[in-house]
Amino acid sequence: MGLGKLLHDHAEHADGGGTIDRPRAYEIFASIGFLGGRRAAFTRVATAARPRPGDRVLDVGCGTGYLSRILAPVVTPGGHVTGVDPSPAMIGYATRHAPENCAYVLGEGQRLPFPDGSFDLVVSSLAVHHMPAGDRPEALRQMFRVLRPGGRLLVAEFRPPAHRLARHVVGALSGPAMRHDPRDLLGSMIPDAGFQVESEGELPYLLYHVRARRP
Repeated sequence: MGLGKLLHDHAEHADGGGTIDRPRAYEIFASIGFLGGRRAAFTRVATAARPRPGDRVLDVGCGTGYLSRILAPVVTPGGHVTGVDPSPAMIGYATRHAPENCAYVLGEGQRLPFPDGSFDLVVSSLAVHHMPAGDRPEALRQMFRVLRPGGRLLVAEFRPPAHRLARHVVGALSGPAMRHDPRDLLGSMIPDAGFQVESEGELPYLLYHVRARRP
């Protein structure tokens, strides 16, 4: 049985989207999947996002709030992190573990429930591939909308191992949604949404990132 079937209430296809609804199981599998390096991996993601004290941050597809909790102390004093996720179970878990300057909201990336220009920084880690393929461009447009002019974006996604056997093992464990090449997954969606891409490339622990800015 693949990881996707263990964590989801329904089968997930590579482009069909889906939610993860078992937060405790997800936390266990995430720790195993990163081979003890989860904290280091997401610290690198947070560093790549370049958060600043006082930033208003939105974490799209926040899941259990793991990245939000890493960002929260970095944006003090005066900063705040908001997480949004379509899974009530994940939002409930994140809320129970939230530091003082974090809050979590139920919602979808393609329909972000926030006013225009609400945030200085938007981050999204390992979330785009969970969205239905047809909704991904709108999710990027929504991220653009809720950022203030000059606001920053950081999207991080999983990149399959280069070795063929390792790719097969990862695919067998995680299901089709994690078999993508992140360059194919993201394509031109970020610049098409209006962002100016500043950098992109690989991060440790099989991650890939794109950093961009709203003009």
